[in-house]
Amino acid sequence: MHIEDSDRRLLRHLMAAPDASTSELAARAGLTEATCWRRLERLRVQGILRGQRAVINWRALGWEVEVSLRITLDKTNPRAFDDFIAAAREVPEVLEIQTFLGRVDVRLNVIARDMAHYQEVYRDRLLTLPHISDLEALMHLSDIKQAGSLPI
Repeated sequence: MHIEDSDRRLLRHLMAAPDASTSELAARAGLTEATCWRRLERLRVQGILRGQRAVINWRALGWEVEVSLRITLDKTNPRAFDDFIAAAREVPEVLEIQTFLGRVDVRLNVIARDMAHYQEVYRDRLLTLPHISDLEALMHLSDIKQAGSLPI
């Protein structure tokens, strides 16, 4: 897919300031407001710009524990992926579900208020998910790098 240099410039400014208004983005990118709006709309239609979202600091809201679970499913059951993913979506503490090719089939990003709450979620909601053959929990300690942008 081909995009112009002005689209790249617009995307760089959007990544740097995702909460900027269209008029602010236009000024930063050297475009008129109308042109900026049309380009953003075209990038959405092309599927390049998929949306904007709020990034929430869960720890500031009292969710102190973050765990990444790497799960291998019992692939002898042809419905293992579908059943597991449908059930995992129902667990409110699961923030993210990713699937992979390889030894690990699924990764869940899970949050909890504290260790006691995590143990409850783990025991009562996560271990009861269907078709798990192996599970590895990785306790999140810190974020070293979270690149919200790419060099475009």
